[in-house]
Amino acid sequence: MHEKTIGTERERGMNKEAPQAAAGAAEIEFWFEFGSNYSYLSVMRIEDSAARRGVSVKWKPFLLGPIFKSFGWDSSPFVMQKEKGAYVWQDMARQCSKLGLPWARPSTFPRIALLPMRVALLGAEQPWMADYCRMTMMLNFAEDQDINAPEQVAGVLSELGLPAAKIIAEAQGERNKLLLRQQTETAQARGIFGAPTFFVGKEMFWGNDRLDDALALAARRVAG
Repeated sequence: MHEKTIGTERERGMNKEAPQAAAGAAEIEFWFEFGSNYSYLSVMRIEDSAARRGVSVKWKPFLLGPIFKSFGWDSSPFVMQKEKGAYVWQDMARQCSKLGLPWARPSTFPRIALLPMRVALLGAEQPWMADYCRMTMMLNFAEDQDINAPEQVAGVLSELGLPAAKIIAEAQGERNKLLLRQQTETAQARGIFGAPTFFVGKEMFWGNDRLDDALALAARRVAG
């Protein structure tokens, strides 16, 4: 990890332990991709926002590329549609300013994120998952780094005090590769067409701007 990223995370309290949702709390499924710019906004705030409402987060990493290909797209719609792309980068700057997040438009978009996504699948139920995801997103959307580079992934894991070589080797194993493909197929079967996507039970919400609506529904179910 670069000193700038680490320093920014510490200044913003990203390494502090987040408030925990109560045992037996309602759950929100969070389907995301590290190459997705709007997933960046949600990754950086979902853990705190959910815990404040007594909702637990179930992290669901998946790959957008195969889903886009099933639509006949060879890239993100933000790349394929010039006007939409121009709007999105303005919107990202606004949203990051609103949320107090650092922002640097990636020089490569969408970035390949296969290795960090495979690691995320391994970590989905581990206590380090949220920190790992935030730090990886910061590399992509705050520091404009190649998040698929093994040294970048190893740097994040090492900064978290984890056995980087062991985790990366397991992430690159055939079983884990298959599981990520299957998770992506599950996303497609459930009607997911973009990221971030949230589920509360069978209710689907798409887009960072629907995160609060999804959490509100989950919280109402807790209260009920």
